[in-house]
Amino acid sequence: MSKEKFIILESTCIPLPVENVDTDQIIPARFLTATTRQGFGENLFRDWRYLKDGISVNNTFILNNPSFSGKILVTGKNFGCGSSREHAVWAIYDYGFRVVISSFFADIFMNNAINNGLLPVRIPEQNLQNLIHLVQKDPQTNVRVNLEAQTLEIPATGEIIGFEINRFKKECLINGFNDIDYLINARNKIVEYEAKKGLTA
Repeated sequence: MSKEKFIILESTCIPLPVENVDTDQIIPARFLTATTRQGFGENLFRDWRYLKDGISVNNTFILNNPSFSGKILVTGKNFGCGSSREHAVWAIYDYGFRVVISSFFADIFMNNAINNGLLPVRIPEQNLQNLIHLVQKDPQTNVRVNLEAQTLEIPATGEIIGFEINRFKKECLINGFNDIDYLINARNKIVEYEAKKGLTA
């Protein structure tokens, strides 16, 4: 299935300064019964958003604070560790996030994120901490993520921070392709290459 195209995103951020957030915290196992990607957002960080009774809202949790909003989640290092469940990415995306910023991501989570249209932006730890503090101090802090240029810009401070991404995955995100879309789009080039190499039947 094709995804939204991602080139530039400008948004405020939601800070979650917690390290080692695992996929069971992102989406508890008891909510993994569905097989489609829709509807997982309502249970994102479910055990943190609600008290032990599962009904009462936890007003101390950041997602329940109306002062903070946006399509960018800024979180502590080693985000997405634990099990390899793709549902964690589905929940983050379905909730409305399009970018997650951290200083380190678990490898499987990072790949799942990119494959589902969620951009993981890895920046140095000090830059991450500076951004978290800035957003906590001013919830209206705006961040500009430019995938084409591979930069994260913070207009309030003038900072421009570069980030790395696999070139193939970058092209897929920019064009809204999944892996199959990419191959279909490259069909003419593949046919031309095969003809040159004498590989066609």
